[in-house]
Amino acid sequence: MRWDPRHQACIPVLTIDEVPLRAGSAGEGEPQRSTPANGDESGRAGLAKVSVVQALRYADRIAAVYGRTPGETTAVVEWLLGVLYAAGCYPETYGEWLAWVEKREPLTNAADWLVRHEGVWDLFDAERPLGQNAALLKHLDAFGVGPAQLVIEHAGDYNQHFDRRHLHHPEPLPADEAWRAMLTQHAFGQGRRARIQAKEMGLPAPFTNLSTCRLGSRIRVLALGPTLGDTLRLNLAPWDGEPDALNLTWGDRPRRPFRRTGAHETRRPDGPADLHTVLGRSVVLRAVVMANGEPGVDRVLVGPGETLAALPDVYRQDEVMVIRAGKPVTLKPQASRELWRESHALYAAIAERVKGNDLYGRLAMLRSDRPELWAVGLLADQGQPVAWVDDRFPFVPGREAGLRQASEQGSAIAEYAATALRAAAATTCEYVYPSAKPADRTAQLARFNGEPEMWAGAGAEFHALLNAVAEGHPVADALSRFGTEIRRLATDALKAKLDSLRFAGRELKAHTLALKRLQDVLDHPDAPNALKETTP
Repeated sequence: MRWDPRHQACIPVLTIDEVPLRAGSAGEGEPQRSTPANGDESGRAGLAKVSVVQALRYADRIAAVYGRTPGETTAVVEWLLGVLYAAGCYPETYGEWLAWVEKREPLTNAADWLVRHEGVWDLFDAERPLGQNAALLKHLDAFGVGPAQLVIEHAGDYNQHFDRRHLHHPEPLPADEAWRAMLTQHAFGQGRRARIQAKEMGLPAPFTNLSTCRLGSRIRVLALGPTLGDTLRLNLAPWDGEPDALNLTWGDRPRRPFRRTGAHETRRPDGPADLHTVLGRSVVLRAVVMANGEPGVDRVLVGPGETLAALPDVYRQDEVMVIRAGKPVTLKPQASRELWRESHALYAAIAERVKGNDLYGRLAMLRSDRPELWAVGLLADQGQPVAWVDDRFPFVPGREAGLRQASEQGSAIAEYAATALRAAAATTCEYVYPSAKPADRTAQLARFNGEPEMWAGAGAEFHALLNAVAEGHPVADALSRFGTEIRRLATDALKAKLDSLRFAGRELKAHTLALKRLQDVLDHPDAPNALKETTP
């Protein structure tokens, strides 16, 4: 059995309705098309699956990669960037990058390079399987588990699975889904104990320790254009060196030996192709013919892969820094803070960077293009995946300062409103629970704190604020509208929390004083002006 992503339909994409996606040259295969939700079968719109060669050859006829999760989409884009670098299809200077973006340099040379390339491309090769560590093949039948182990959202901590899937759930994965899940593991895998019986397999003890992969603990930011081609060009950082090699299989370059003792071994990427395709996991897959006759995967082993050394700035050009405890740190996914609440750091990165110095410096060079900034991360709890987090933010050349001001002040407005809601909750508790025990204080405050409800609605209002500024509305006017809406959200959230109180006695007094406390804090001299109630 053979499966080659260059020629198999393996990348789900959203097609552009004006241009039909035609089959490519010989050997590229036919795209597999899904009927759009509106029933249109004209072939001009909807979802399709394309091969890697087709994705690059027709990159400007494809709107976007349409993965099952934000992480899968990001992992596929990362891998395509690696292919472009390996093919020598990249700008060498910042000026050349700007020309590539504005003149929409074709990516067909990379598609031609792929067709000619004689490397290891077979997912099920017996000696050098694509993206895998062939040294594990001999252990697969005896120690392998079900294919759910390969999918981050199903694998949980790699020992206890999500979605009530058993570790040995026998349902096979189609080959294309397994390939994309493997790319996602290589990029976003979490540090945990592996479901590997290292001693019984004759492997050293370190082989049971999974390291956090390159993007597993931080937010990855991609600049999105109107087509897949635009997106790839925007994120194709200039490289003035020779093309380096892809990571096609474990044995194609020197890698960590997993010694029984000694220091943990890391390495620095040889170049951008190596970086974007690094094998963050040792994986091996067993092929099976599915009921529909298509190739699939019914058994997998997932172990530790390569660990990268501390990366220089040239390999971290999208990284966003935020201040935590007075120190700059890399932006990471957080359960307690939505990504939009950190968007000011994105706009600060664009406004403050030297033009051409990194992703944000390059974006500041644009004259007419209006990309979106897409932030993606995997939220995890002690190495166990919890949820994908992602958000999109507008960018317009020349309006960096306005967007930064709107995001900074908008975040401050929402944070201040949250403080006001906490104060109102405290006032309520003083009258409803006059003799409360300290141990009960947290639960009592939570009963009357409208913060969660306010935050739930604030995100949409914040994006409306940014979109208004991006469209050219004055920042002050947009902030004023935003403040009005946040005040309304905060008031409604508190009223909903107070509905459980009786309109009599102490509870009636608590109701009245809580609303007054909220209004007083929102109208305090220290409050943002946009939050204060205006009198006609």
